[in-house]
Amino acid sequence: QVQLVESGGGLVQAGGSLRLSCAASGRTFSSYAMGWFRQVPGKEREFVAAISYSGASTYYADSVKGRFTISRDNAKNTVYLQMNSQKPEDTAVYYCGAGPKNSNTYSYTGVRRYDYWGQGTQVTVSS
Repeated sequence: QVQLVESGGGLVQAGGSLRLSCAASGRTFSSYAMGWFRQVPGKEREFVAAISYSGASTYYADSVKGRFTISRDNAKNTVYLQMNSQKPEDTAVYYCGAGPKNSNTYSYTGVRRYDYWGQGTQVTVSS
């Protein structure tokens, strides 16, 4: 089992930057694919970015491509989301998820790929 704790959220002006962190418990972090999703009230959880268990492959939603960067440090059991050039529409609660490193059923962009979730961290971008 994996426990995830997000941090780094807050209030930022449009055009600014934040870096989110997601710290994982357990010794098998390096065997999990990791993803970042976001959710606003009344809407479904939306894919933002994902990274393979080794860090060799990354995936991004079109809405954040070129602005956000996902990375991981397996020695620190942590995955990061660097968010630059932020926009008001980036305002949401951001969640990290952990899922099996290989899946023949679910893609990295799907919520169902991930078995474990953190509690979320609020990001608010003011205009």
